[in-house]
Amino acid sequence: MKILIAEDDPNLRAGLVDLLSLEGIDCIVAEDGEAAWRAFTEEAPSLCLFDVMMPHLDGLDLCRRIRARDAQTPILLLSARGAEIDRVIGLEIGADDYIAKPFSARELVARIKAALRRARAVPAPGGAPAGSPARLRMGDLEIDPEALRAWRGGQSIDLAPRELAILQALSARKGKAVSRDELFDAAWGRDYMPNSRALDQYVSGLRRKIEIDPAHPSIIKTVHGVGYRYDEDA
Repeated sequence: MKILIAEDDPNLRAGLVDLLSLEGIDCIVAEDGEAAWRAFTEEAPSLCLFDVMMPHLDGLDLCRRIRARDAQTPILLLSARGAEIDRVIGLEIGADDYIAKPFSARELVARIKAALRRARAVPAPGGAPAGSPARLRMGDLEIDPEALRAWRGGQSIDLAPRELAILQALSARKGKAVSRDELFDAAWGRDYMPNSRALDQYVSGLRRKIEIDPAHPSIIKTVHGVGYRYDEDA
Protein backbone atom coordinates (compact mmCIF):
# COMPACT_ATOMS: atom_id res chain seq x y z
CA MET A 1 0.00 0.00 0.00
CA LYS A 2 1.31 3.44 -0.99
CA ILE A 3 0.08 6.88 0.06
CA LEU A 4 0.84 9.98 -1.97
CA ILE A 5 1.65 12.98 0.22
CA ALA A 6 1.71 16.47 -1.31
CA GLU A 7 2.82 19.13 1.16
CA ASP A 8 5.04 22.15 0.49
CA ASP A 9 6.24 22.45 4.11
CA PRO A 10 9.33 20.20 4.24
CA ASN A 11 9.15 19.73 8.01
CA LEU A 12 5.50 18.68 7.98
CA ARG A 13 6.11 16.50 4.93
CA ALA A 14 8.93 14.67 6.70
CA GLY A 15 6.83 14.33 9.84
CA LEU A 16 3.97 12.77 7.88
CA VAL A 17 6.33 10.28 6.26
CA ASP A 18 7.77 9.32 9.66
CA LEU A 19 4.29 8.93 11.16
CA LEU A 20 2.91 6.76 8.37
CA SER A 21 6.08 4.69 8.10
CA LEU A 22 5.51 3.64 11.70
CA GLU A 23 2.12 2.30 10.53
CA GLY A 24 3.83 0.22 7.85
CA ILE A 25 2.69 2.51 5.03
CA ASP A 26 4.96 3.38 2.10
CA CYS A 27 4.91 7.06 1.16
CA ILE A 28 5.38 8.88 -2.12
CA VAL A 29 6.13 12.56 -1.56
CA ALA A 30 5.67 15.69 -3.65
CA GLU A 31 6.40 19.30 -2.75
CA ASP A 32 3.79 20.89 -5.00
CA GLY A 33 0.59 20.07 -6.88
CA GLU A 34 2.15 19.52 -10.30
CA ALA A 35 4.69 17.07 -8.90
CA ALA A 36 1.85 15.30 -7.07
CA TRP A 37 -0.15 14.97 -10.29
CA ARG A 38 2.82 13.36 -12.06
CA ALA A 39 3.33 11.01 -9.12
CA PHE A 40 -0.35 10.09 -9.10
CA THR A 41 -0.35 9.13 -12.78
CA GLU A 42 2.88 7.14 -12.45
CA GLU A 43 2.52 5.45 -9.06
CA ALA A 44 -1.24 4.69 -8.70
CA PRO A 45 -1.33 5.29 -4.91
CA SER A 46 -3.91 3.69 -2.61
CA LEU A 47 -4.73 7.07 -1.02
CA CYS A 48 -3.82 10.73 -1.51
CA LEU A 49 -3.09 13.23 1.27
CA PHE A 50 -2.87 16.78 -0.06
CA ASP A 51 -2.31 20.17 1.49
CA VAL A 52 -4.82 22.68 0.11
CA MET A 53 -2.37 25.60 -0.16
CA MET A 54 0.43 24.52 -2.51
CA PRO A 55 2.38 26.26 -5.28
CA HIS A 56 1.77 25.62 -9.01
CA LEU A 57 -1.40 23.59 -8.44
CA ASP A 58 -3.32 23.81 -5.15
CA GLY A 59 -4.94 20.87 -3.41
CA LEU A 60 -8.48 21.72 -4.56
CA ASP A 61 -7.53 21.95 -8.23
CA LEU A 62 -5.44 18.80 -7.89
CA CYS A 63 -8.46 17.02 -6.40
CA ARG A 64 -10.64 18.19 -9.31
CA ARG A 65 -8.08 16.96 -11.82
CA ILE A 66 -7.82 13.53 -10.21
CA ARG A 67 -11.59 13.13 -9.87
CA ALA A 68 -12.00 13.82 -13.59
CA ARG A 69 -9.87 10.72 -14.16
CA ASP A 70 -10.37 8.55 -11.08
CA ALA A 71 -13.55 8.41 -8.97
CA GLN A 72 -12.37 5.86 -6.41
CA THR A 73 -8.93 6.64 -4.96
CA PRO A 74 -9.52 8.29 -1.53
CA ILE A 75 -8.38 11.91 -1.25
CA LEU A 76 -7.85 13.62 2.11
CA LEU A 77 -7.23 17.37 2.23
CA LEU A 78 -5.15 19.16 4.85
CA SER A 79 -5.54 22.88 5.44
CA ALA A 80 -5.01 25.55 8.05
CA ARG A 81 -8.07 27.27 6.63
CA GLY A 82 -10.93 26.21 8.87
CA ALA A 83 -13.83 28.06 7.24
CA GLU A 84 -16.82 25.89 6.45
CA ILE A 85 -16.84 27.00 2.82
CA ASP A 86 -13.43 25.36 2.30
CA ARG A 87 -14.78 22.11 3.71
CA VAL A 88 -17.88 22.34 1.55
CA ILE A 89 -15.83 22.92 -1.60
CA GLY A 90 -13.49 20.06 -0.74
CA LEU A 91 -16.35 17.63 -0.26
CA GLU A 92 -18.28 18.86 -3.27
CA ILE A 93 -15.37 18.33 -5.67
CA GLY A 94 -14.86 14.79 -4.45
CA ALA A 95 -12.51 14.79 -1.47
CA ASP A 96 -13.20 12.02 1.05
CA ASP A 97 -12.22 13.99 4.12
CA TYR A 98 -11.04 17.45 5.13
CA ILE A 99 -8.67 17.74 8.09
CA ALA A 100 -7.96 21.13 9.62
CA LYS A 101 -4.48 21.97 10.90
CA PRO A 102 -3.32 21.56 13.55
CA PHE A 103 -4.36 17.93 13.90
CA SER A 104 -3.26 15.10 16.14
CA ALA A 105 -1.24 12.22 14.73
CA ARG A 106 -3.75 9.77 16.15
CA GLU A 107 -6.67 11.51 14.45
CA LEU A 108 -4.90 11.63 11.08
CA VAL A 109 -4.02 7.93 11.15
CA ALA A 110 -7.58 7.03 12.15
CA ARG A 111 -9.05 9.04 9.27
CA ILE A 112 -6.62 7.53 6.77
CA LYS A 113 -7.49 4.01 7.89
CA ALA A 114 -11.22 4.79 7.76
CA ALA A 115 -10.92 6.14 4.21
CA LEU A 116 -9.00 3.04 3.12
CA ARG A 117 -11.64 0.76 4.67
CA ARG A 118 -14.40 2.58 2.81
CA ALA A 119 -12.47 2.37 -0.45
CA ARG A 120 -11.98 -1.39 -0.05
CA ALA A 121 -15.72 -1.79 0.54
CA VAL A 122 -16.55 -0.30 -2.89
CA PRO A 123 -16.53 -2.98 -5.62
CA ALA A 124 -14.21 -2.35 -8.53
CA PRO A 125 -15.82 -1.87 -11.93
CA GLY A 126 -16.10 -5.03 -13.99
CA GLY A 127 -17.92 -8.32 -13.86
CA ALA A 128 -20.28 -8.71 -10.96
CA PRO A 129 -19.44 -11.60 -8.63
CA ALA A 130 -22.12 -13.65 -6.92
CA GLY A 131 -23.85 -11.68 -4.22
CA SER A 132 -22.80 -8.33 -5.67
CA PRO A 133 -25.12 -5.30 -5.34
CA ALA A 134 -28.08 -5.42 -7.69
CA ARG A 135 -28.80 -2.64 -10.14
CA LEU A 136 -31.13 0.06 -8.88
CA ARG A 137 -33.98 1.79 -10.65
CA MET A 138 -34.75 5.29 -9.39
CA GLY A 139 -37.34 6.95 -11.57
CA ASP A 140 -36.03 6.83 -15.13
CA LEU A 141 -32.47 6.35 -13.88
CA GLU A 142 -30.81 2.93 -13.91
CA ILE A 143 -27.84 2.58 -11.55
CA ASP A 144 -25.12 -0.08 -11.69
CA PRO A 145 -23.23 -0.10 -8.35
CA GLU A 146 -20.52 -2.39 -9.76
CA ALA A 147 -19.68 0.03 -12.56
CA LEU A 148 -20.16 3.21 -10.47
CA ARG A 149 -22.36 4.43 -13.29
CA ALA A 150 -25.94 5.42 -14.01
CA TRP A 151 -27.87 5.58 -17.26
CA ARG A 152 -30.78 7.61 -18.51
CA GLY A 153 -31.72 6.33 -21.92
CA GLY A 154 -28.45 6.18 -23.81
CA GLN A 155 -26.70 8.73 -21.61
CA SER A 156 -24.06 7.42 -19.19
CA ILE A 157 -23.40 9.23 -15.91
CA ASP A 158 -20.28 8.46 -13.86
CA LEU A 159 -20.78 8.32 -10.10
CA ALA A 160 -18.32 8.77 -7.26
CA PRO A 161 -18.48 6.13 -4.49
CA ARG A 162 -20.00 8.63 -2.09
CA GLU A 163 -22.67 9.64 -4.60
CA LEU A 164 -23.54 5.97 -5.07
CA ALA A 165 -23.78 5.50 -1.28
CA ILE A 166 -26.25 8.39 -1.00
CA LEU A 167 -28.44 6.98 -3.78
CA GLN A 168 -28.34 3.49 -2.26
CA ALA A 169 -29.35 4.85 1.15
CA LEU A 170 -32.30 6.73 -0.34
CA SER A 171 -33.38 3.80 -2.53
CA ALA A 172 -33.32 1.43 0.45
CA ARG A 173 -35.80 3.70 2.27
CA LYS A 174 -38.20 4.45 -0.60
CA GLY A 175 -40.89 6.91 0.41
CA LYS A 176 -39.30 7.66 3.79
CA ALA A 177 -37.26 10.62 4.92
CA VAL A 178 -33.57 9.82 5.45
CA SER A 179 -31.91 12.17 7.89
CA ARG A 180 -28.72 14.08 7.16
CA ASP A 181 -26.93 12.14 9.89
CA GLU A 182 -27.94 8.84 8.28
CA LEU A 183 -26.69 9.99 4.90
CA PHE A 184 -23.41 11.14 6.41
CA ASP A 185 -23.01 7.73 8.05
CA ALA A 186 -23.79 5.96 4.77
CA ALA A 187 -21.48 8.04 2.59
CA TRP A 188 -18.68 9.12 4.94
CA GLY A 189 -18.76 6.32 7.50
CA ARG A 190 -19.22 8.70 10.42
CA ASP A 191 -20.70 12.10 11.17
CA TYR A 192 -17.65 14.34 11.41
CA MET A 193 -19.34 17.48 10.04
CA PRO A 194 -21.54 19.09 12.71
CA ASN A 195 -23.16 21.44 10.18
CA SER A 196 -25.33 19.80 7.54
CA ARG A 197 -24.72 22.47 4.88
CA ALA A 198 -21.79 20.46 3.53
CA LEU A 199 -24.11 17.54 2.79
CA ASP A 200 -26.64 19.89 1.20
CA GLN A 201 -23.95 21.22 -1.12
CA TYR A 202 -22.87 17.69 -2.02
CA VAL A 203 -26.45 16.65 -2.79
CA SER A 204 -26.80 19.78 -4.91
CA GLY A 205 -23.86 18.62 -7.02
CA LEU A 206 -25.33 15.12 -7.32
CA ARG A 207 -28.65 16.58 -8.45
CA ARG A 208 -26.88 18.46 -11.23
CA LYS A 209 -25.62 15.09 -12.45
CA ILE A 210 -28.75 12.96 -12.27
CA GLU A 211 -31.82 15.20 -12.28
CA ILE A 212 -33.44 16.32 -15.54
CA ASP A 213 -34.30 19.62 -13.83
CA PRO A 214 -32.05 20.10 -10.77
CA ALA A 215 -34.12 23.09 -9.66
CA HIS A 216 -37.17 20.82 -9.42
CA PRO A 217 -35.72 17.41 -8.49
CA SER A 218 -37.80 14.29 -8.94
CA ILE A 219 -35.32 11.73 -7.55
CA ILE A 220 -33.71 13.39 -4.52
CA LYS A 221 -36.41 15.41 -2.77
CA THR A 222 -35.74 17.69 0.16
CA VAL A 223 -37.53 17.01 3.45
CA HIS A 224 -37.14 20.33 5.25
CA GLY A 225 -35.70 20.06 8.71
CA VAL A 226 -34.90 16.37 8.29
CA GLY A 227 -32.97 15.39 5.18
CA TYR A 228 -33.94 13.85 1.85
CA ARG A 229 -36.35 11.34 0.38
CA TYR A 230 -36.76 9.24 -2.75
CA ASP A 231 -40.32 8.46 -3.78
CA GLU A 232 -40.78 5.22 -5.68
CA ASP A 233 -43.13 6.85 -8.17
CA ALA A 234 -40.53 9.47 -9.13
